[in-house]
Amino acid sequence: MKMNENNAGLAAEKLAATFLANQGLNLVAQNYHCRFGEIDLIMRDANTLVFIEVRLRSNKQFGSAAASITPQKQQKLMLTAQHYLQQNPQKYACRFDVLLMDKVEISAITWLKNALEA
Repeated sequence: MKMNENNAGLAAEKLAATFLANQGLNLVAQNYHCRFGEIDLIMRDANTLVFIEVRLRSNKQFGSAAASITPQKQQKLMLTAQHYLQQNPQKYACRFDVLLMDKVEISAITWLKNALEA
């Protein structure tokens, strides 16, 4: 059975969460939604709260996974993170990471730490 786009995205997020947990990060929230958008994963890396965007692009016809994070998408991520922080005040520093994949496999993960500037 071929994976549809939705199932592939969920599988990529699950793999990303496992990959990051193996790197020592702790899951705080998954698929955080608000009126501004969604953040795939929110994790804690020691004393840093990390907002993580997972991008899977198996078909490069429309550009790479990295190219799919447009300035508009970045703005939505930042507004969503601000909303999260207003609802859940933190004492931690924050950063935005991106996990890029061209297939749902650990070997296909590229982890960009501090990829977006708030």
